[in-house]
Amino acid sequence: MRPFILLLTVLLIASLNSFSQPVGSPTKSDSGWKLVWADEFETAGPPNPKNWKFETGFVRNHEIQWYQSTNARCENGFLIIEGRREQRANPNYKPSSSNWQTNRPTIDYTSSSLHTNGLHSWQYGRFEMRGRIDTSPGLWPAFWTLGVKGEWPANGEIDIMEYYRNMLLANVAWATGKPYTAEWRSTKKPMNSFNDPNWSKKFHVWRMDWDETAIRLYVDDKLLNTVLLSETINKDGTGINPFRQPHYLLVNLAIGGDNGGDPAVTPFPNRYEIDYVRVYQK
Repeated sequence: MRPFILLLTVLLIASLNSFSQPVGSPTKSDSGWKLVWADEFETAGPPNPKNWKFETGFVRNHEIQWYQSTNARCENGFLIIEGRREQRANPNYKPSSSNWQTNRPTIDYTSSSLHTNGLHSWQYGRFEMRGRIDTSPGLWPAFWTLGVKGEWPANGEIDIMEYYRNMLLANVAWATGKPYTAEWRSTKKPMNSFNDPNWSKKFHVWRMDWDETAIRLYVDDKLLNTVLLSETINKDGTGINPFRQPHYLLVNLAIGGDNGGDPAVTPFPNRYEIDYVRVYQK
């Protein structure tokens, strides 16, 4: 074969190989990672019950959405978590209660929160999600983990992606000496720092690389936060490091609450769309 034709053939094969690389899959520079779990959401209908469970009701942070499974579905290869403005009676309402979950007479918003607790958990690895988030006022989408053992925050929390009030966050939290009070290592990135008015209309890839030494959080391969595991020992007297245990995944769309802001001017329904969730290990 003539040298020129041989060169063209080699270039063509290399070009085809680059196009065949799956979106979000490890590149040559990431050699050693092996895909150990994934959900590509290819089957239309409810999310796969072998992969996901649902939270139900008013759950945390004084959020105003009622979590229910019917707000999540797989459609056209995406997981759709839909926030809705809809009203009905709170089935747990107690007029004399001081508990925020039971002293609300009505449910005014609904959404979904999915998790892998009791189904799948991992200690260390690369955790990746490709998705598109709605950044309208009052919305609080997240992709995060919790440790399988211990009460929050002693079990450890990693927010691979969290958005509220015009900020993208990447957080790691563990226990202080005060019950139910966390020590946070957070990065808050204002949306205007992306210099792209259409940023929230596009899909992005959020990633965590977690090993025996550190947790590193990324968006679109840009490092947002690094936390050393030598610094994450709970300060509650136990000496436990909650990031040396398996964690499970959560994906949810919260509304309002302690951080989400006021959704009054936001049109509903709205969507948190997820293309895939993947876990790699070495």
